[in-house]
Amino acid sequence: MIFERKLEDHLCFHLYRASKEMGKLYSQALKPFKLTFSQYLVLLALWDKDGISISDIGGRTGMGIGTLNPILKRLASQEWIQRQPHESDKRTMLIYLAPKASETKYAINQAILKKLEHVQFEAMNVSVLVKQLGLLQEQLGKLNLQDDDS
Repeated sequence: MIFERKLEDHLCFHLYRASKEMGKLYSQALKPFKLTFSQYLVLLALWDKDGISISDIGGRTGMGIGTLNPILKRLASQEWIQRQPHESDKRTMLIYLAPKASETKYAINQAILKKLEHVQFEAMNVSVLVKQLGLLQEQLGKLNLQDDDS
């Protein structure tokens, strides 16, 4: 039985703890830039594709509008991003990187890489781990959609 196993034998426990520790590591690296981990995820989405809608950012990051709006407001006030209405649909707001975000991207990535150097990734294949976690996320998403339909 699944629930007769010890806490340390559950995948959910290890995913939770690893996520928490990874978040701490990134938070330490991002602190000099006055960025939170959530803000960094938004910047990552924009570094991939600039000038996208709030709903696109939400889809990419998995954050809802209620979570995203305060993050975007703070990023704008700190001059990381700029908001502009869509040319053909003024109701849609597009989010663009501000010069500060483009100019600081390399320094942010270097700060994160410096922190990650201390993690012993040799013992694991990171690309395989990322792929497996992506597949797990996809499968769990499908299950959650099925539950929503029930």
